[in-house]
Amino acid sequence: MAPGSVQVGAFTADGRSVRSPLRDEVLADATGQIGGSAAIRGPVERSSGRCRSQPEDTQPRPQPLGKLPRHARGLSPSKTALNRDIVSFVPGPERCFSHQSVAVHTPESPAEAIGEPVRLEWYNPQGERIVPSKRVALHTETSRSRLIIYNAIIEDAGIYRCQATDASGQSQEATVVLEIYQRLTFRDVDSPQEFRHGETAEVVCDVISSPVPVVVWYYQDKEITEQRHSRFQVLPNNNLQIHQVTKADEGVYRCEASVEARGEIDFVDIAVVVNVPPVLSVSQQSFNATADYQESVTFTCITFGSPDPEVTWHRKGQRLEQSEQYAFSRLEGGRGTLTIRNIGQGDGGAYSCKATNKAGSQEKELFLKVFVQPHITQLRNVTAVEGSAAMISCVAEGEPLPDISWRRASDGKTFMDGDKSQDGRFEVRGRHGKSMLTISGVRLTDLGRFDCEALSRIGGHQKSMFLDIEYIPKFLTNHTIFYSWEGNPVNISCDVMSNPPATMLWRRERFTISTEGTANTRVHNTEGRSLLEVTPSSDRDFGRYNCTARNNIGQRYQEFILAQADVPSNPYSVRLSAVSQRLATVTFMKPDSHGGVPIGHYLVQYKEVGSQDWRDVKSHSVQTTVVLTGLEPNTTYEVRVAAVNGKGQGEFSHTETFQSLPIREPSPPAVHGQRGMGKAYRLGLVKQDDGGMPIVEYIVKYKTDKEEQWMTKLVPGANDFAMLQPLQWNTRYEVEITARNVKGLSEPTFYQFFMPQKPDITAESLFSGLGLGAVVGLGLGALLLFLVLVDISCFFLRQCGLLMCITRTLCSKKTTTSGKGKEIEEGKAAYLGDRSKDPIIEMRIEEDRVTLPDDGDPVRPPPPTESEKLPLKEENGKETLKPDTIEIKVHSDNSIHTKPDDSKA
Repeated sequence: MAPGSVQVGAFTADGRSVRSPLRDEVLADATGQIGGSAAIRGPVERSSGRCRSQPEDTQPRPQPLGKLPRHARGLSPSKTALNRDIVSFVPGPERCFSHQSVAVHTPESPAEAIGEPVRLEWYNPQGERIVPSKRVALHTETSRSRLIIYNAIIEDAGIYRCQATDASGQSQEATVVLEIYQRLTFRDVDSPQEFRHGETAEVVCDVISSPVPVVVWYYQDKEITEQRHSRFQVLPNNNLQIHQVTKADEGVYRCEASVEARGEIDFVDIAVVVNVPPVLSVSQQSFNATADYQESVTFTCITFGSPDPEVTWHRKGQRLEQSEQYAFSRLEGGRGTLTIRNIGQGDGGAYSCKATNKAGSQEKELFLKVFVQPHITQLRNVTAVEGSAAMISCVAEGEPLPDISWRRASDGKTFMDGDKSQDGRFEVRGRHGKSMLTISGVRLTDLGRFDCEALSRIGGHQKSMFLDIEYIPKFLTNHTIFYSWEGNPVNISCDVMSNPPATMLWRRERFTISTEGTANTRVHNTEGRSLLEVTPSSDRDFGRYNCTARNNIGQRYQEFILAQADVPSNPYSVRLSAVSQRLATVTFMKPDSHGGVPIGHYLVQYKEVGSQDWRDVKSHSVQTTVVLTGLEPNTTYEVRVAAVNGKGQGEFSHTETFQSLPIREPSPPAVHGQRGMGKAYRLGLVKQDDGGMPIVEYIVKYKTDKEEQWMTKLVPGANDFAMLQPLQWNTRYEVEITARNVKGLSEPTFYQFFMPQKPDITAESLFSGLGLGAVVGLGLGALLLFLVLVDISCFFLRQCGLLMCITRTLCSKKTTTSGKGKEIEEGKAAYLGDRSKDPIIEMRIEEDRVTLPDDGDPVRPPPPTESEKLPLKEENGKETLKPDTIEIKVHSDNSIHTKPDDSKA
């Protein structure tokens, strides 16, 4: 048997009880053979911790839990055992509590009806032969068998059979009735037990015993009765039912069970928790933000419930996790927040706040509307063929969707959705952020930039595209006739505009002129231009030349004519004007023919009548006006004109005759005035017609308007001004000016001017003649002079300043001398280094107390004597004096004053 088990005594065949040698046994005697009954007589000594039997007059009879089979009725009384005890049974009924161990014995010898048994077997209540296992043990000897059931349970109750068989095969059996009773036991009672607010709660108290226990419930040390607690009810299964449980019903409930027959009582405390489902609210359900502006939005949910709900945030069915973009926080008062950082276009939409606890969950939806700046995502350059249709597409996105418009850069014309131009060539159609500009019958004037602008209330975005137009080559000039002559090279230019660029070639009488050229032709090609250089050598080189331009759109050609050039025809309508003593102006009309070559200039020839020497004057470029100079007064001249081109000079025009004017007095001079410096006035003289002879002098007369007498000033004729000075302030003057040549005097020119008041001499007038640099320089010089004066004052009055620092630096340099009696120079005692023990004495003379004798020189005090030197004794016996410890002032009365507060003995 296992340790701690109890064995009940064995029985012999004649019914005698046998004392078990094991500890903690319970012995019982059998009253008959196998199949007889046995009775529990009483407790056995040394049976601690075992199933104890009460006297029959005091021990209660427990009600059995398991029902016995019908064939067991009327059998011998049963025996009982306590928990964890082992009970040995003789044939007859046995009783014990559950979870005890039970031992059943057979008689030592079989009944007289059979012989010596050779086999003893046990059968369970189900009629199955019992074989040893972990919970069942069989101990069989010659005529005795013991069945041990460890940890007996209620299901083990019933009738057990012991069958004895002898050598001849005869058998006889005896039965044992096993009754099992339940102790007072609480089975799997949970605490706390949680319930949802408002539901019907059933507090479970699962207690079992045999007989059935009496259960009483307590709350807050008071028994729960239906009369006092209308919502409370004790159910037949001993559970406590609470109708519409609330948070106020939370607390500790006591379930007390008792078995009065045994005096057994026990209880268990059960904590009841009432969970309140979450209540969720949001203060603001819709939010707006603008994308790509580093904006943030914070959602807030307010939750109530017990236990405190857990707040989670969800989007598109997925729970959001903490990240750089999403930040969560839990605030006081049940507030949970979600902060969305750096909002972009994809962050718009619905978000849900979910509050969850043990009692349930609730969810609220919040909406974030993200406004997105308009952004043009698609706009490409377009190439179209002249005359075809061009379709330009502009796609833009944004929230809200922007309106798209078009602008033609060449003239600023704007096209909106649905617009159509007056000529019907431009039309705009758009929807859902896409706009299409259609141009029918594309022209070269449509070439250029077009701007697409997407605009919403959030902002705008603009992009540009270029409409390129391809077209067949176009010749840019109608100049198709060129002139030249033999030996004179000429460039025939073929200018073409095309897109894409065209290739050009020259032909002559169906023959192509190669780019290398021939003996008298050369081809020079550049983009958009081809030059054919022809040097005619004979009449065969004159004629027609063909220029052909070709690109992938098409080709065109233009014919040029090279004709022989000639000299120009003669000019006509020669006229003379503005004739004076020395000058004459010739005008004429261009010739009718320039000979095929542009006129380079005109040649004007003139001479005196009767002379054979013509003098030549060339026109400036192709001007038809020429001025003749250097003429003699009162002389008759002949003049003629011829045109000159590249080939040569043409015929002269008809000869015209004219006569220069005789010499006369000069014309009155022109005058303009300008105020001079101070009391001077400057008169400007503008020379007029001198009458054919140089002006000798200008006669200038001037006077005040209050005087009668004129003052005269003669100015050489070569001068262009006259300076009048000195004049009077605040006075009006009258001037009369006359020009004179050898022929005589001109008519006078009159002029008046006014002299202002005398100006005040102020700082403004003083510096008016100086530049900005000079004024700044003067200011800095004055400031520097002021600082020097201040520094000198500080040096003499307070012994400070920059000059004082320089003086102290120069005078503080130590000098080493070999003599001990060197005189004091400039009020400073020289310290002789290691060899001298004399102290350094600083002499400071107070100048405010120096008296001056009659000669004016200050009285200098004599140098200090040996007795005036004040050495200090150091601990080592050396005499020394630190220069910064004693200050001696020598006054004009030769007295020496020291500052003892500054020294230490």
